[in-house]
Amino acid sequence: MLDEGSHAPPSLLDEGSHAPPSLLDEGSQTPPSLAGKGAGGLGPPATPTADTLFLNALARLNEIGASIVRLSSGDPAGVEETLHLIVEHAIKMIPGASAVIYTYNQAARTFDPVSRAAAGERQVSVPGDAPRPTGMGMRAITQLRRVLSYEESDLDIHPIKVAAGARAVACLPLVVADQAVGAFYVYLHEDRRFSQLELLLLDNFVNQAAMAIYHAGQFTIVRHDLARKDSELSRLRHAGLLISSRTGLAETLEVILQMAMEVTEAKYGIFRLVDRSGKNLITQAIAGVGLDRPATEALPINTTSIMGWAAKSRQTLLIHDVRTPPWSRIYYPLDHALEMRSELVVPLIGAGGRLEGVLNLESPLVGAFTEDDSHLLQALATQAVIAIQEARLLDALQEMAERLLTQPCAQVLDHLVALTGDLLNSNASAIWTLDGDRLVLRAAGAGHTRGETLPLHGTLTGEAILSRAAVTSPDVRADPRFGRRDLAVAQGWRRALVVPILAGNAGEPIGAFSVYGAGADPGYFAASDWDKKVLSILAHYAGLAVHNAAALDALRAAQEQRMAAETCAAVGDIAANLLHHLNNKVGAIPVRIEGIEDKCQGALQADPYLATNLREIERSAREAMNTVRQSLSHLQSTQPGPVSVAACVAEALSDSKIPPIVAVQVTGLDALPAVVASQRGLALVFVNLLENAVEAMKGDGAMKGDGGVQAAGAIAISGSERRGWVEITVGDSGPGIPPALRERVFELSFSGRAAKTPGKLGFGLWWVRTLMIRLGGSIAVEETADGRTCFKLRLPCAGATS
Repeated sequence: MLDEGSHAPPSLLDEGSHAPPSLLDEGSQTPPSLAGKGAGGLGPPATPTADTLFLNALARLNEIGASIVRLSSGDPAGVEETLHLIVEHAIKMIPGASAVIYTYNQAARTFDPVSRAAAGERQVSVPGDAPRPTGMGMRAITQLRRVLSYEESDLDIHPIKVAAGARAVACLPLVVADQAVGAFYVYLHEDRRFSQLELLLLDNFVNQAAMAIYHAGQFTIVRHDLARKDSELSRLRHAGLLISSRTGLAETLEVILQMAMEVTEAKYGIFRLVDRSGKNLITQAIAGVGLDRPATEALPINTTSIMGWAAKSRQTLLIHDVRTPPWSRIYYPLDHALEMRSELVVPLIGAGGRLEGVLNLESPLVGAFTEDDSHLLQALATQAVIAIQEARLLDALQEMAERLLTQPCAQVLDHLVALTGDLLNSNASAIWTLDGDRLVLRAAGAGHTRGETLPLHGTLTGEAILSRAAVTSPDVRADPRFGRRDLAVAQGWRRALVVPILAGNAGEPIGAFSVYGAGADPGYFAASDWDKKVLSILAHYAGLAVHNAAALDALRAAQEQRMAAETCAAVGDIAANLLHHLNNKVGAIPVRIEGIEDKCQGALQADPYLATNLREIERSAREAMNTVRQSLSHLQSTQPGPVSVAACVAEALSDSKIPPIVAVQVTGLDALPAVVASQRGLALVFVNLLENAVEAMKGDGAMKGDGGVQAAGAIAISGSERRGWVEITVGDSGPGIPPALRERVFELSFSGRAAKTPGKLGFGLWWVRTLMIRLGGSIAVEETADGRTCFKLRLPCAGATS
């Protein structure tokens, strides 16, 4: 222990002191290795016997250390075996002594009698043998110092120990990190004091005993924590499975609340979600035993309630007692008939910082919730947010699937725009479709006007289409790609997210879906990955709606074309039968008149009135037959082919009876490509439209000036080519067609021209529309910029796929 020639410290050997007999050579009073004059120096080198004694002490300490190391590595021998080893080695180093170790519970401030490890006395304690509340052990623990019986005049040795022969006691606290974990008692059964060397050895034993108890305690805590964490993870996994298995939002919220109460062992809970305005918390689920008058009113998101406080601050609140300030002033009861004392409130924050709602658990016990409960509930809240968002999205998609089958495209797109407010908390959104190199607004929220157009190139929306990827802008007010800075400023828009709308198996872009967010509040739309995912899904449904609408239009056009052909064929059959009967009945009139003229010439010469009327009857009959034949020619089958629109219009102008005062302006027809139609059929279409225009201007007085003097009318015919289609517009200066009648004018029963115009069958615009459908085109009434109406005809270009 000491090198040759070194000096022992005075604290170990005072002059005249005596080392314990166990460390002395036979017949000596002081260990040779520590012999010398007083405390000043050492004598001759230590004898082998002394070295053996010191090596024996070191070996015992080493054995105890190895036992502690095995304990640290999880040796099943445990702390009890290690403590018994320590007390046994202690009494071997101090012969005739006995030793006892008790562990100490710092939280309960008591010794644990069961933990007793003894050597040199009974292994089983006798009644009353435990440390006294005011004995030496408690003093050593409270003062964290070594207590010697012969130095404490106010303390007596335990009577049971005195009866067993104890004459002196050393009680040493087992301390780790300033925390007492036990006490080490050593009893001498002879009237003497402990030497400094004995106390030094005991200090080493004490330190090792303290480490053994401390490590054992730490391992117990770790095992307990691991078991608790394993239980928590198991409950979280179970909760996650239950939450994710629910399909509806309402059912999902109820399961989340039940799981929150289960993992924290809470008895009462309430779940509130943020309303669409983002200003209030609305009750969605409540649970608890014996709820009588639950308070389910909406709570504002402010500091007037605990749940509102948590929502506004977006922080978890662990309140041990709601009666303490400041909570006592803002506590809002879960149930007016129940008294709650503690509360745990966790806000549910979604992707991008959006506040989804608040989960609140309460208990009638003070301090019912711990930090572990708080962390566990926050972990559950993360799963809950994902489940809520997915449930909302799933509900929306289920609804969209139904709408795709039952509603027209415009209504589906409008609903998709409305959904972005609920799913993304955006301020506005818009759906654009591609039309050549322009984007046409098909549906929008606040700010935009339906029908508005944007260029494809150089715009934020166009960039998403050209790149076929999501495009974001942190502030559209300063983004040169956003052309409506005035609108962004007026609406308060800042962030923007635009995704392309893809359709078909090839995923060709047909438009874009854009959303806009206002302000810097993290609870609003933030163009996060979740926002991109949701908007891409909604854009997919928009693509389905547009694609389905186009497919339905094509199917409807084909059906109308077939129905028109079938109708014309049926009408043709009826007309042929009618013509046959007319030929038989009306055709007999001229023959009869010729017979009368041959046989009654005298009478006819004598009666000029009779002769004149017979000739008029014959002429009318022949004209009636010609009129029927001309009208029925309209119903004959047509053989479409490439024809010139300009030539058909010229033929119609030649055949129509247009008053000279009506000015007809034809523009842009010569440059049009040939269309698929029949020359005569398309010419008759324009004849019908021109005559309708003249009739409309006459009927409204548009061609009559002051005093009945006719004023000039105007008819305008223009054409253009657009993406494989030719569009011809026919308008006039008449009064136009009221919106309520713009579809009815194409009905078979609508026209009154048969009554107004002798010699006309009155098929009117019904025949025009039927023929256009048979040709694969269409006709519609549209409103012009000056508020009038016009007819717009669309026909496929020759060689183009319609």
